[in-house]
Amino acid sequence: MTQGLSRTHSHSARLIRVLADLAVAEAPESRQSFADRLGLWLDFTDAIALFAVINSAAGSEPVRVAPSTAGRALRDDFTRVRTGLEESIAIDGLLTPGKARVKLPRPDWHPSIEGAADFLPYQRYYLAHQRDMGAAITPLRASARAALAALSPAHKQLAQVDGVMEQALGPRERNLLTSVPVALARHFERLHQAHRAARAEAGEADSPDQWLQPGGWLATFCKDMKTILQAELDLRLQPVAGLLEALGNEVTK
Repeated sequence: MTQGLSRTHSHSARLIRVLADLAVAEAPESRQSFADRLGLWLDFTDAIALFAVINSAAGSEPVRVAPSTAGRALRDDFTRVRTGLEESIAIDGLLTPGKARVKLPRPDWHPSIEGAADFLPYQRYYLAHQRDMGAAITPLRASARAALAALSPAHKQLAQVDGVMEQALGPRERNLLTSVPVALARHFERLHQAHRAARAEAGEADSPDQWLQPGGWLATFCKDMKTILQAELDLRLQPVAGLLEALGNEVTK
């Protein structure tokens, strides 16, 4: 496997673990098997479609295929998309100087201290990154399926399984990912309240200009938000990385 794909091979629960470490979401350990949990996520129509694809004939003759030119081109596209999205997360135009695709909001956007501590601009910031991820990764995944399906009947079957899984689980994934900003809002508020309490106890006046200083509560929040964005990016890229791994390896049926 190329180095371009290696970073995405992390556990799919990494995003949940990051949220749990920040105490904004619980990560209870399930006693159910993967198959049992998957059965709860698929409705009757999806289950039939998946059953039909898995049990379809993938060809009776042994098939050996070598990595294709299309596979190399797609891995280059994968690296380009991943690198671009990682740079978009890292370079925010405020804490990290540079030309930002999505600029991190400044706390002095509002004239009052109460208004400056509003989570809404940061929610919009996170949602903008989610839209960028979806817009870049969805067509990449479709291209990987198309290239995989052109190799052999066995590869085509794998591509069809991925298509059914994306259609079946996509709405659930999107619904779960929309809850991430809600969890971030709780983290934002907790950090802000702790900051206010510390200021009141010390008898010091508050100033939004200090929030983004090293060790400031808002600087801490922004760092945590970027960590969560990177974990979500890794999660979204995993299906594409799996398809490209299958595309790049010689397969014997």
